[in-house]
Amino acid sequence: MSDPEPTHAEPTGRPSVASAPPSSGGAASDLGDVSLWRRLVGMVRTMRPHQWVKNLFVVAPVVFAKQLTDAHVIKGGIAAFAVFCMLASAVYTLNDLVDVAADRVHPVKRLRPIPSGIVPMPLARAMIGGLLVLSALGSSLVPPAFGAVALGYFVLNVAYSFKLKNVAYLDVGCIASGFVMRVMAGGFATSTQVSSYMIACTAALALFLGFGKRMHEIGSANATKQRAALQRYSPRVLLAAMSATGLASVATYVAYTLDDHTRAFFRSNDGAENWLWLTSVHPLVGVLRFVQLIRTRTKAESPTQEMLRDTPFMMNLVVWIVEVVVIVYRLRPT
Repeated sequence: MSDPEPTHAEPTGRPSVASAPPSSGGAASDLGDVSLWRRLVGMVRTMRPHQWVKNLFVVAPVVFAKQLTDAHVIKGGIAAFAVFCMLASAVYTLNDLVDVAADRVHPVKRLRPIPSGIVPMPLARAMIGGLLVLSALGSSLVPPAFGAVALGYFVLNVAYSFKLKNVAYLDVGCIASGFVMRVMAGGFATSTQVSSYMIACTAALALFLGFGKRMHEIGSANATKQRAALQRYSPRVLLAAMSATGLASVATYVAYTLDDHTRAFFRSNDGAENWLWLTSVHPLVGVLRFVQLIRTRTKAESPTQEMLRDTPFMMNLVVWIVEVVVIVYRLRPT
């Protein structure tokens, strides 16, 4: 789920060039002076490539199915990843078009390519069309079931952008559904079975991150102006929801590593025990670190973006990935 950043409905007291909205065509007064390079850079920024990391969830089934060395499976995973990146970028562009009026009077978001006029609104609409065409072409390279899930993902995002993001708690549920769809789509694209543990863990983790983001938003200044749904959130309920989903995500992962089927699947041919359960400490550390970021970095624009810039969080994530690959694929130094 794209989950666009909250938008202020009113300008600050400081005068700015965005105090008066640009022309109805969405272009700034000096649009003719925008160079081709600046426009291309603006188009890339609008696509939010830094957010594509979320789409790595589509390759998660491949990792735990021990198929990272299968070239055919990898090709399907790459195609699925690319399709979801294009769909996500189309949604981000659509969000910027929907919110352009509010963004033009926001002290920071007015500088985004579409509100500032670097990317004219007609060009932004053409971008959406082009990205959807690329997504359709990519979907044709993988099984039809993948295309059905990808289409459902896009429809859900459109509904979220226009309506559902203003419904408290349901908005977070939509975000979590988007992550589950990524995992399911990855399984369909690579013909890999997705375990119920992976679906449950993904859903719990996505809910935890979504509730954490809302907790961070309602604790910031002018929270009621950022998102209509925030006025209907209860900090006490959010705290309980965060605690429950954070615990559920870690517990589900631990249960998966200790499951008899999992242990048998990852056991080596010589019968040696699999030690995947030892990696459970990393999800726990990640959950606790995210909670700490919410509590200590209240001025950050987004806690989910902040965690990707946080060195301890990223080191814990990288070590977990390395350990999982080493244990699952039984890599040994030569």
